[in-house]
Amino acid sequence: MIRPPHAIATCIWLLPALLLMAAIALPPAPAGAVVPSEMMADPKQEKRAREISKELRCLVCQNQSIDDSDAELAKDLRVLVRERIAAGDSDKEVLDFVVHRYGDFVLLRPPVKGATFVLWAGPAIIALMGVLAVVVFLRRNQRRTMALQATGPVASTAPETPPNGPAAKPLTAEEQARLKKLLEGDQR
Repeated sequence: MIRPPHAIATCIWLLPALLLMAAIALPPAPAGAVVPSEMMADPKQEKRAREISKELRCLVCQNQSIDDSDAELAKDLRVLVRERIAAGDSDKEVLDFVVHRYGDFVLLRPPVKGATFVLWAGPAIIALMGVLAVVVFLRRNQRRTMALQATGPVASTAPETPPNGPAAKPLTAEEQARLKKLLEGDQR
C-alpha cells in the first residue's frame, strides 16, 4: 500500500511527540545505589535491609531514600542498617536506632507529633491562606462592582467642560482679521 506524502509527514512529526509523552509519563527507574559489596548474604535479611533503607531519608540529598542515593553518608547509613540487622535487631529496633542518632528528619515519613507538626500541616496551612486571599480579593472586587452599578455613573460637581478643555470664547473682530491674514500668507 502506497501512503500519501502528507500521511508520512504526519507520522514523522507524531513519532517524536509520542516518545516525549512516553518519557514524561513513565516514572524514572530507581537508581539502585546499593553496590554488591554492601549486600547481605541472606536474601531475607537483604530484603529487610532494602525495605528499611527505603524508609530512611538521605541527609545529603534530602528527597531520596538512602536506598536510591549515591551519597557517601547514604552508603554509611545502608551499611549501618545491615550491621544492625546482622546483629539481630528487628526492623523497629533498627529504625529506632537510626532515629535516635539522627532525629525524626531521617525518616521519609516522619511521625505526626509536636516537633513535626509544621512538616505535616504547613502545606495545608499555606494552601488555605492562598484560598482565603483569593476569596477576599474576589469579594472586594465584587463589592466595588456592585457599588458602581448601584450608583450609576459618577456624578461630578464641576461644571461641564468640552472634552478638549474649557469652552473657548469667540474671536474678536481684530483677532479674526489677523487670523485671516496669517492663513492667506501675509504675516505682518
